[in-house]
Amino acid sequence: MRLKSLLKDTAIYGLSSIVGRFLNYLLVPLYTYKISAGSGGYGIVTNLYAYTALFLALLTMGMETTLFRFSNRDGEDPGKVYGTILRLVGGVALAFVAAVMLFLHPISSAMGYAAHPEYIACMAVIVAMDAFQAIMFSRLRLQGKAFKFMLLKMGFIIPNVLLNLFIFLVMPSLFAGAPALESFYIREDGGVGLIFFANLVCTAGVFAGFIPELKGLGYGFDRSLARRLLRYSWPLLLLSLVGILNQVADKILFPYLVPGAEGKVQLGIYGACVKIAMIMALLTQAFRYAYEPIVFNGSRDRNSPETLADGMKYFICFTLAAYLAVIFYLPLLRHFIQSEYWTGLRVVPVVMAAEIFMGIYFNLSFWYKLRDETWWGAVMSSAGAAVMIAVNVIFVPRYGYMACAWGGFAGYGSAMLMSWFVGRRKMPVPYDMKRISILVSLALCLLAIYAFLPDGCSAPVQLSIGTLLLLLYAAAAYRILK
Repeated sequence: MRLKSLLKDTAIYGLSSIVGRFLNYLLVPLYTYKISAGSGGYGIVTNLYAYTALFLALLTMGMETTLFRFSNRDGEDPGKVYGTILRLVGGVALAFVAAVMLFLHPISSAMGYAAHPEYIACMAVIVAMDAFQAIMFSRLRLQGKAFKFMLLKMGFIIPNVLLNLFIFLVMPSLFAGAPALESFYIREDGGVGLIFFANLVCTAGVFAGFIPELKGLGYGFDRSLARRLLRYSWPLLLLSLVGILNQVADKILFPYLVPGAEGKVQLGIYGACVKIAMIMALLTQAFRYAYEPIVFNGSRDRNSPETLADGMKYFICFTLAAYLAVIFYLPLLRHFIQSEYWTGLRVVPVVMAAEIFMGIYFNLSFWYKLRDETWWGAVMSSAGAAVMIAVNVIFVPRYGYMACAWGGFAGYGSAMLMSWFVGRRKMPVPYDMKRISILVSLALCLLAIYAFLPDGCSAPVQLSIGTLLLLLYAAAAYRILK
């Protein structure tokens, strides 16, 4: 098993993800302390970035995984595969931007942004560039260029953070001498609209680091290969779309289910609190970046099932540790967002549990990818998305954003269970269920102990007890996995 390679790449990808997300997370307190919860401004940010994630999944067309699969197939030219995919995604991205610009005003009105069509235009260009760059980032992962991958990710994040700091901390100090600037700032929803323009500038800047990868366009376009790529990737596209729906459909549907200013206010509170729970998404993403190429590169090895089994065991161990850490340190972490948003903190445990389900589902998903039966992923993710959307539509009007959290939990849980039961028949993997069950039981017991602390406990006492419980988990997990 290639655990050393997995650990090395996870460290680098994890560093870029952790440091990058940390710097990006610094924007959350900036936004919540500078954008009042009652204004609904952060609800606009949450809503539009949800649309961006959905369309990014659409425009990449499942071609990231397809690139890994076909580049490691016997008889395929990796250069031709890369060039064909790059041209496919680039062409679709250009067509998307052209369509949005042609129907900009009707689209903006339908989304509730008739007064700000520039927001929609800006986000359309951003998502098109992101889709094109996603293929080049995948190429770097395929080639094992983790360090360059990290540098380019940071090349977007650091300038973006700096521009946002300028928008909310420096720009208001210039209003006294520039009334026109103040008027423009107010017109852009108190600086909210400028967040998207900062993103656009930084995304465009990353292209400078991709000059060697852009040469892949010179590998040409193979129509026969393109048809085979699309046949393999269309279920992955559906899988990706319904997978991202599980993450963002609640944020897209919410303004329609709770209309008006109140909907944006609640969505802003929910979106801010969900950010605290996103440590799970961070770990899952870092693990995926390192793990996926190793599994596909070793898919012909007889030890591949053991690789999947070990990967699942360690993934669950570390994500449970992260879950406990966030719950135990929530009295401290809540200060990450402004106190106006604290009413939504009760969603954090539910959202993080849903993210664990999503990570397990990702690890279970290799059986149908390695067997080229990707349509199974589309079926299971569609079922999960249907469950999640149904929970939102039925319960959000009555229970608000708490129903969004439980919708994700139910959706990911459904997809995870389906993949587990079908995968056992299609491609049995010797998962170490004994150790996994012990780890889960241990985590649940520690959570129960923490939950029964007296209501009057001060934050220092809660943090001290939480630290002891977390150390207990770490020591026990070490012995269990040893």
